[in-house]
Amino acid sequence: MQPQTIQTETSFQAPTEKRWKVWWNLLRPHTLTAAFVPVFIGTALALYDTSIDWPLFFAMLLASLLIQAATNMINEYYDYKKGLDNEHSVGIGGAIVRHGVKPATVLQLAFVFFGIATLLGVYICMNSTWWLAAIGTACMAAGYFYTGGPYPIAYTPFGEIVAGFFMGFVIILISFYIQTGTISDTAMLISIPVSILVGAILLANNIRDIVGDEENGRKTVAILLGRKNAILLLAAMFIVSYALIVLFIALGYASFWLLLVFLSVAKPLSAIKGFTNNNSNVTMMPAMVATAKTNTIFGFLLGIGLVIGYFV
Repeated sequence: MQPQTIQTETSFQAPTEKRWKVWWNLLRPHTLTAAFVPVFIGTALALYDTSIDWPLFFAMLLASLLIQAATNMINEYYDYKKGLDNEHSVGIGGAIVRHGVKPATVLQLAFVFFGIATLLGVYICMNSTWWLAAIGTACMAAGYFYTGGPYPIAYTPFGEIVAGFFMGFVIILISFYIQTGTISDTAMLISIPVSILVGAILLANNIRDIVGDEENGRKTVAILLGRKNAILLLAAMFIVSYALIVLFIALGYASFWLLLVFLSVAKPLSAIKGFTNNNSNVTMMPAMVATAKTNTIFGFLLGIGLVIGYFV
């Protein structure tokens, strides 16, 4: 996002925008699938070991969605506070500067979501293990400190790793564990390509914002590598994610039904082409969207493949 210093809490108002849509966009709904997909996959993997406890599944799903939404709101708040958002910023964010939502309200709502997620976490712990309380707390802390605090993770080269680790590896394993009471090698392996694709979403965002981020003092992977090499890294992340599925099938860790993920291959190709052929924030938006859709469609197809493989 292009930087602009904002001195007061006065916000730009967009009176033609429906208020429900403003609040809906504040959740950044296009990112919520990154919270749904790992819960779906972890639960689908659990099918092979046990019957599904549906209340636990829905509790985990809602908690994951709430943490993701709260993280988005905290991002919105701190992008405003640090002067990164203005009424001309590209993207779905900007409810504060473009639509008059009070910054304090955004932050308070984020903590309300964290609070509800905590209550759901208590229910999950009561039906599994209290060790998950520490992991859940770490997930919420990562969500807050991604853009909050004196040293935001988003300003460092570790944003992609942190997001992929928590929203891929951790959520999948928690979702699997609360159903089965254990962790399997297969669950850990399957979580790797999902983690990589979650990280790819962040990398795509950082490629788009490379100029503004550099001017604002960030040290993201995209900035450190440079635009061309960052795009090559994104392509490599896509390739590795799909190649790992083939490898897992060849090694007998998964059924051939997981090859369904290749139905999504047009999206990463579109993303790489879009980033290669465009260099402005606006024209790179479709490539960024294609990256997010890669994670979504790949994840859905992976989960579906796991379910079909169990029943067939």
